[in-house]
Amino acid sequence: MNFYAFGPIAAVLDAAYAVLHNLTLFLTPLTAANAAALAIIVLTLALRLVLIPVGVSQARAQQQRQRLAPRLTELRRQHGSNPERLQRETMALYAAENASPLAGCLPLLVQAPILSSVYGLFVLGTINGHDNALLAGSLFGSPLGTSILSGWGAGTTPAVLLVGGVLLAVLLAAQLLSRRLMLAQAAASAAPVGPPSASAAVPPVPGALSPAAQATMTGVLSWLPLISVVFAAFVPLAAAIYLTVSAVWSAAERSLLWRILRPVAR
Repeated sequence: MNFYAFGPIAAVLDAAYAVLHNLTLFLTPLTAANAAALAIIVLTLALRLVLIPVGVSQARAQQQRQRLAPRLTELRRQHGSNPERLQRETMALYAAENASPLAGCLPLLVQAPILSSVYGLFVLGTINGHDNALLAGSLFGSPLGTSILSGWGAGTTPAVLLVGGVLLAVLLAAQLLSRRLMLAQAAASAAPVGPPSASAAVPPVPGALSPAAQATMTGVLSWLPLISVVFAAFVPLAAAIYLTVSAVWSAAERSLLWRILRPVAR
């Protein structure tokens, strides 16, 4: 079953094709064979500009978690022996502060269909019944519909290996920077506020993770974005370009917003 043949999805993909194809034609006089790759970069940057409010929302959610951490600690101190009461009080606190423990997940949900569309545009020979002219695009001689690993297996496209290797290196660097920022923000959110004796008095919550276990889980989860580096090696080069540009943007945006929105210590 072809997922992209489903009516509404085919229509959306056709619209995305029209935008990307027309932008490629516009950029062709400037960059010739690299026009489609440049069009992907331009559209990725445009999409990330549109998603800036989502990024701000994610950063504010992180800030809210840091701000509410002392009050959540107090709730655990008061109701640690009663998990049901603790859950009710915790949700009431989030509601009163107009916050959500799940805030910050939206960026991932928004980008999933975008990446799926880019993938479809460079693996399908036809888009909604017409030929896919985007497959003729390349980046410095590397076909945008070819994956990095397929270039390795063929052994006849060193350009794919070179261009793909650079993309993977940049993507890896961006994800490592994002991981470092995430761990720094998590550490700031978990930092105890108030006298050490008060923090030490918090009783364990039955069924809840200990602080050490939470730190371990955070460390493990921080490695998950690096899966995109492996993913980028298998998908068409066009999708790898999108992943790389988006990851660089995310790292820069996260660093900037953290500096802007981080509360000043008093």
